[in-house]
Amino acid sequence: MSLLDELEKRSDDSEHIEGFVENVIYANESNGYTVCELDIGNELVTVVGVMPYLNAGETIRAKGKWETHATYGKQFKVEYYEKQLPATSEAIVKYLSSGMIKGIGAVTAKRIVAQFGEETFNVIECHPDWLTDIKGVTMKKAQEISDSFKSQFGVRSIMMFCRDFFGPATIMKIYKKWGSGAIDTINHNPYILCDQIHGIGFDSADRLAASIGFDRESDYRIASGIKYMLSYNAINHGHTYIPRDKLITLAADTLKVDEERVEAPLVSLETSREVMTVDIKGRRCTYLSEYYEAEKYTVAKMTLLDKLCEKSSIDNIEYMIKQVEAESGVSYARLQRKAIQSAINSGVMLLTGGPGTGKTTIIRAVITIYERMGFKIALAAPTGRAAKRMSEATQYEAKTVHRLLDMEYLAGEKTKFRRNEHNLLDENVIIIDEASMVDTLLMAALLKAIKPGARLMIIGDADQLPSVGAGNVLCDLLASDRFATVRLTEIFRQAQESRIVTNAHLINNGELPILSDKKGDFFYLARENDADIVPTIVDLCRNRLPKTYGVDFKDSIQVITPSHKGVGGTEALNSALQAVLNYRDGRKREKKFRSLTFRVGDKVMQIKNNYEIEWERFHERGSGIFNGDIGIIEAIDYATERMQINFDDRVCQYEFTKLEELEHAYAITIHKSQGSEYPIVIMPLYRCAPQLLTRNLLYTAVTRAQKIVILVGSAQVVQMMVENNRLTKRYTGLRDMLERYEG
Repeated sequence: MSLLDELEKRSDDSEHIEGFVENVIYANESNGYTVCELDIGNELVTVVGVMPYLNAGETIRAKGKWETHATYGKQFKVEYYEKQLPATSEAIVKYLSSGMIKGIGAVTAKRIVAQFGEETFNVIECHPDWLTDIKGVTMKKAQEISDSFKSQFGVRSIMMFCRDFFGPATIMKIYKKWGSGAIDTINHNPYILCDQIHGIGFDSADRLAASIGFDRESDYRIASGIKYMLSYNAINHGHTYIPRDKLITLAADTLKVDEERVEAPLVSLETSREVMTVDIKGRRCTYLSEYYEAEKYTVAKMTLLDKLCEKSSIDNIEYMIKQVEAESGVSYARLQRKAIQSAINSGVMLLTGGPGTGKTTIIRAVITIYERMGFKIALAAPTGRAAKRMSEATQYEAKTVHRLLDMEYLAGEKTKFRRNEHNLLDENVIIIDEASMVDTLLMAALLKAIKPGARLMIIGDADQLPSVGAGNVLCDLLASDRFATVRLTEIFRQAQESRIVTNAHLINNGELPILSDKKGDFFYLARENDADIVPTIVDLCRNRLPKTYGVDFKDSIQVITPSHKGVGGTEALNSALQAVLNYRDGRKREKKFRSLTFRVGDKVMQIKNNYEIEWERFHERGSGIFNGDIGIIEAIDYATERMQINFDDRVCQYEFTKLEELEHAYAITIHKSQGSEYPIVIMPLYRCAPQLLTRNLLYTAVTRAQKIVILVGSAQVVQMMVENNRLTKRYTGLRDMLERYEG
C-alpha cells in the first residue's frame, strides 16, 4: 500500500486524482510550490501545491480538494502527492528516454531495460554499480543516474515523513542536506535538525522525536535541550548566559528529567566547547559559545582601539571647535564641548543623553572636524528607520549596521557579513547611533570589521529599553567606566519648548508628566474605563487627527502599546483599526492565516529576522527583512501564493508559507518601536501586567514621537508606570569582563 493510500484511510472530504503532467506552468525551486496542467483522461485540469521536482511527462497521483479560484477558475489544491512509476518494460523505456533522469538517453534506456526488465528502477535506486554492465555506463555515470533518480522520488518520502512538523521550504532544506538518507539520519538523532538546519528549533525537533518514539532521556535530547534553554533565554529574555545551577534546574524541569540526568550531557557540551562555563563574580555561569566569544572579543577589540588612538593636542582641537562654532553660528555648551573633544581624542567614546540634550549637534561638529582632519567616516544605526533619521539630522549618509557590514545570507545558513576581520572597513571613524538597540552579537560583528587605529563613537540613550537581542551592551559599557564617556543632562532652550521633551525628562527623573496642558505637542485624553480606550483611539486615527492635521494614518500615525494582550493590546487595537482603516470592500484581495486576515493596503510588521527574503529598491537588489520592519501590502497573487509588500521602498515578493512571520502593524508594542520615530504617537494607558507598566517603557514610548504624543486612558496608570522603576535583570558578562580585563 502506498503512502497516499495510507492517507486515504484518514479523515476528511479530500479526493484523489491521477494523470499525466502535460505542462508545468510555474515552479518555485526553493519551496517546491508548483502549478501544472494534468491530463486526467477526460479533461485537462490545473493542479497547484507543493510538488517539488515535478516535470512534464510524469504521471502523478495526488490527494487534495477542488477549489474555485476567483481569477483562474476551477483547480485542484494538492495536499500530498506521489509520482507513479511505469510498470511495463515498454513504458519504462519510454519514461527513461524522456530525459528526466540525468545521464540516460534513448539508446541507454533500451539497453538498461533489456538487461534488467521490470526491476530497472530497483537497480537504479539500490544497486547503481550493476549499471556498469551496460555499454557506455561508467561507475561515475551510474552514480549520477542513481542520484538523479533519487532526487526525483526521494523528496516525496521526506515530505511525507516531516509534513506534520515543518513547512515545505524547511523540508526542502532537510532533503538538500541529507538527500535520500534524510529519514535514516533523523531516526538516528532527530535533534541534529536543531544543529544543522537553520530555522528549526528544539520544540519542533522534539515533537518529531516523540512521534517516532525516540528516548526522552537520550543524551542527544538533553544536550539539545540545554542549548535550547540557553538560546531561548538569549532570544526572549536577553541573557547571554545562565548561572549553571539555574540552567540545570531549568533544563530538568523543561525536559521532565531528573537534575542528575542533566549533568553528564552538560559536561559533554563543555568539553566540546559548544557551551562555555566560566566564573562571574564567584558564580559558575554557562554561555552558548557564540555569546561568550562575542563578549570576550568585544572587550579585547574595544580596549585595543582605545589604546591605538593617536591623540591631537587640546589646543588644536579647541581651535577647530571654535572654527566650527563661527561657521555654524552655534555656541557649544560645556558638556557638548567636552563630548566633541573626547570624540576627537579617544579611540572609543560613549555619548549618552535624553531627547533635546544636543546629541545631534555634537555629531555634526564631530563629522566636520574629522573631515578636515582627512578622516573617512561611516555613520550607522541598528535599524533602517534610525539610519534614515540619522541621515536627515546630519545631512550625511547613514546606513544600517547590517548594510555597513555588507550582510549576506547563504541559504540554509546563518547570516554572514562580508566585512569582517579578513575584510576590514575602509573608514577611520565609525559613529553608531541608537546604540541601546545594539545586541552582543551585532557589536562583536561590527568590531571585527573595524581596523586597528580607527575611532569608534557610540551614541545612545541608556534610559531606553535594552536591545531586543541578547545583551545590554550600552549600559554595560557605561557602567564599566572603561572608556571616555559624556552624559548629557542639559535640555536646550529650543527643546524646552517641547512638552514631549520636558515630559520625557520628568518621567525619567521619576516625576509625573504634565497632563493638563491642552496646547503644544503632548496631549492626554482621560478615559477611566478601559473599555473606552480603543474606540477613542479608533476615532483619533479615522477622524480627528486626519481632519485636524491633514495626515494619513499609514505615513504619520503610530499606535504603540505595552502588550499584545488585554483591552488595549495590539491584538484588540489591530482588529479594530483594520476594520475601519482598511475594511473589506469586496475589491481588495485578502489572505486568511490562522486568526488573521491580511488584505491589500494593510500595514504589517515582520516579527523575526529573515535573511532569505529578497527585495528590490529602485535599481538596487538585496536580501533580508528584519524584526520590527514595517511595510504595506501592495498586492496578493493567489496563483503564485505570494504577496507584494513594500518595506520602506524595499519591495519584496512574500510567500504565503512565511505568513507566520507577519502581524498587523496598525498598533505595535513599545518594544518593537525601539529605534524608530513617528510624527504622531498614540499610547493607550490601561491596566495590564505590572512588569509591563514600567518607567522606562513609558519613557521609550514618549520619546518615539517627533511632533505629537497622545496618551489615552487612566492617569492612575501613568502614575503606576512612573513609580515602577523596576528594571528586568539580564545576565550579561560584558561589564565584568571589562572591569577585569588587563590586556
